[in-house]
Amino acid sequence: MPKLTDTQTIILSAAAQRPDNIALPLPKGLHGAAAKKVVDIMIGRGWLEEVDANLQKGEPLWRETGDGHGTTLIATADGLEAIGIEPVVVRTMAAIRKHRDEPPAPKRPIPRAGTKQAMLIEMLQRPEGAAIAEIVEATGWQSHTARGAMSGALKKLGLVVTSAKVEERGRVYRIS
Repeated sequence: MPKLTDTQTIILSAAAQRPDNIALPLPKGLHGAAAKKVVDIMIGRGWLEEVDANLQKGEPLWRETGDGHGTTLIATADGLEAIGIEPVVVRTMAAIRKHRDEPPAPKRPIPRAGTKQAMLIEMLQRPEGAAIAEIVEATGWQSHTARGAMSGALKKLGLVVTSAKVEERGRVYRIS
């Protein structure tokens, strides 16, 4: 086990008892240049890590990075091992923190069967594709509405519509 100062032991012990192993606030009386020196040494030894602070959750700030963002300090697996705490807990908390910070996957809308949009998708999925005139005839839409549906609504569904000029038919659209 590495040799820790009393201050380092207090910081790591307090972090081990806090949610997400946050090392802030530092002990009373430790501020300014002395706090920076202790923290820099602990970061250098891999006992603390500076991470983005979740301001919505009210995490304390170590330093501001600008634009309303800042960093906080967390005890690492090595830091908690230095005071005799099992690293499994640290790895679990790191996994939870990583998962929390990932944005949820956007839900893709699902087209309803029997709608004009479903008919448009079916026409565009055919090997020969569909020309605007064919889409207008089948759906009863005006040509600008058909083009808007292809560039807007189908894009939201994650479908990529391509077009190519065909001599006999004009511009033909397909879902690739």
